[in-house]
Amino acid sequence: MIELGKIQVLEVVRESDFGVYLNSKEEKSENDILLPNKQFPEGTKVGDELEVFIYRDTADRLIATTIMPKLTLGKVAELEVVELTHIGAFLDWGLQKDLFLPFKQQVGKLQKGDKVIVGLYIDKSDRLCATMKVYDVLSCKSPYKQNQSAKGLIYSIKKELGLLVAVDYTYHGLIPSKEVFGRYQVGDVVEIRIKKIRPDGKLELSMRKQAYQQIEDDAQKLMRILEERDGILPLNDKSTPERIKAELNMSKASFKRAVGRLLKEGAIMFVDNGIKRNW
Repeated sequence: MIELGKIQVLEVVRESDFGVYLNSKEEKSENDILLPNKQFPEGTKVGDELEVFIYRDTADRLIATTIMPKLTLGKVAELEVVELTHIGAFLDWGLQKDLFLPFKQQVGKLQKGDKVIVGLYIDKSDRLCATMKVYDVLSCKSPYKQNQSAKGLIYSIKKELGLLVAVDYTYHGLIPSKEVFGRYQVGDVVEIRIKKIRPDGKLELSMRKQAYQQIEDDAQKLMRILEERDGILPLNDKSTPERIKAELNMSKASFKRAVGRLLKEGAIMFVDNGIKRNW
């Protein structure tokens, strides 16, 4: 079956003056699809299999290309606005024909040159279009297990809720506010850990490793900060979580674990209202 908006491996079934025609090897579609000249390797012949993307050309005809776009169905990506018109915006997605973003699928006012995070969908006329309503595009059926690592694209920031993330550009994810240490903005790509898989399939995330792995990183961070501050840090287990987070971008629990590790190793000692490096 030939599927619009997806990257597929199709078989060359016949040749023509315009290029070669392709179809699925297993589930053949009713009509073959053209892969134009200069789009396939020299020497390509009937029976060969090629990886292609299926979309509609400027004449609105289904066509194949070996040029891989920046966005496919089921994924999200950050694309640039290259044109604004009375019907909507057009985005550069790496193909000759720009991707249409209808007014109804826009969030906020756009300007030429803006970078926007979008998903891909098929409209009622069977055409590929972009949407900035990314939440509606992402999937809850992820393959992850708890504590697996992945990458995430931040597509929205909610002050009270946290960072909304497209995990591997495909799946629903959230980094709760309590797990956010540092400043981030829409469009940032972050390394994340799957902290919890909710019953609805959505993913709760963390940018920190599991506690037993994170202790080493946090302990090293404390030692670097102590070195920068002449060996003394005015924080201890009585300091407020807010102050620790503001000073170190670290939770109080993580701070206490790292301090405990360094005390055990004899690297630091407690002093009045803080900790001090031991050498």
